[in-house]
Amino acid sequence: MKNKSDKEDAKLQDLESSSKTKMKSKEYEEELLKLQIELVKLQAWIKQEGLRVVVIFEGRDAAGKGGTIKRITEKLNPRICRVVALGVPTEKEKTQWYFQRYAAHLPAAGEMVLFDRSWYNRAGVERVMNFCTDEEYWEFLRSCPYFERMLIRSGIVIIKYWFSVSLEEQEKRFQERSQDPTKQWKLSPMDLESRARWVEYSKAKDEMFAYTDTKISPWYVVEANCKKRARLNCIHHLLSKFEYKDLTPEPIVLSDRNLHKGYVRPPYDEQTFIPEVY
Repeated sequence: MKNKSDKEDAKLQDLESSSKTKMKSKEYEEELLKLQIELVKLQAWIKQEGLRVVVIFEGRDAAGKGGTIKRITEKLNPRICRVVALGVPTEKEKTQWYFQRYAAHLPAAGEMVLFDRSWYNRAGVERVMNFCTDEEYWEFLRSCPYFERMLIRSGIVIIKYWFSVSLEEQEKRFQERSQDPTKQWKLSPMDLESRARWVEYSKAKDEMFAYTDTKISPWYVVEANCKKRARLNCIHHLLSKFEYKDLTPEPIVLSDRNLHKGYVRPPYDEQTFIPEVY
């Protein structure tokens, strides 16, 4: 009989093996649709209950955060679920309280906000690239848990995801992007620099977790070597964080169109149509 350690090692090997197995597109699409239907139900529940939800997506460059966010929002109402992806702070914003520009995008009642990178930029890219001082960095690590605790006590739900990808898989995705003209825009100077600073980013992530992976606001790590599995697992976990009810209305019965007789459309040659190339 295998002892506990052997069983744990076997389980770990199975997990590693499954993460490397390519998921069939048909299976992925079927499961994704099921989860997206549940997301629509969750959306209705958030609106009815007046919930305020913040979902943070962080992780390695090319780990698949953007693709997961797209699949979450694909079927949702952008007035209820919106994405926040802030650029470089302006000169004015640099003089503000660090969390101020992020606080401006927090949800109102009945909204879910997805942060495609967040205030954790300070613990990641700003730290590694020396865009902030040591004093600013350590002040962030000290104050961040208090900031999040304050938001949670005010009634905001915070869910934090870290997308983890191996060095080999990240390199593969970088190479694919460099050759694909539709994806080359994804290779920003910061992405290329992060490629050369793998160890520095690893250390920064470990230190960030040490200070901000708290009981009241934990980090959830998403194994992202397989994009399809990562998307499904992340959405499934997000749904599991809410005890929502199915508020799907009855199918809408459309009445007959009331077409006014006597209406004459303007001549086609008085309108400008685009060329029918296809």
